[in-house]
Amino acid sequence: MLEVYRRSPDDRCPVVCVDETSKQLVAETRVPQPPAPGQPVRYDYEYRRHGVCNLFMLATPKQGWRTVKVTARRTKRDFAAVLRDLVDVHFPQAKKVVLVCDNLNTHHPSVPCETFPRPRRGASRLEWHYTPKHGSWLNIAEIEFAALAAQCLDRRIASEAVLRAEIAAWVQARNALGTPVHWQFTTEDARIKLLHLYPTFE
Repeated sequence: MLEVYRRSPDDRCPVVCVDETSKQLVAETRVPQPPAPGQPVRYDYEYRRHGVCNLFMLATPKQGWRTVKVTARRTKRDFAAVLRDLVDVHFPQAKKVVLVCDNLNTHHPSVPCETFPRPRRGASRLEWHYTPKHGSWLNIAEIEFAALAAQCLDRRIASEAVLRAEIAAWVQARNALGTPVHWQFTTEDARIKLLHLYPTFE
């Protein structure tokens, strides 16, 4: 998988990292107190829960592009829909999309075929690569989630509509900058840090 990250950027075979996380929707029970000189905005400790949304992150590390899809759940069908958009909407001209994901049970090549009665040729255009077990931190999409959490989701958001709008604005601004990920962890590093994952020969 680390060798995949070393490939040169290629629009015909883009490397796309995918991951998902959840965001709890939380509303204020009282109006926050506005800021004052030497005093930031103050929020009450009480809040009202409004459910949870799932976020799918798709990111091309070297091209500096990402998108986030907000869904109510993260079932196989939801993941299959994300993959369909990936090949049919985001990269329709790509010969092959190189996919990096973790080992979640919904992340399986059979998912598009199981979900849609007549899977299009898109399913065959996916080249699957998995992070090691307990090594999902090797998925660069997690770096994008960290940026999203710090720059956009670090406050209470009360509704799915507001969540979608805020994330869409973040995606547009970050894509406009074309911010790539400068990946430093190499195969040589892995042979030291992840020695237990490599076979030994006597």
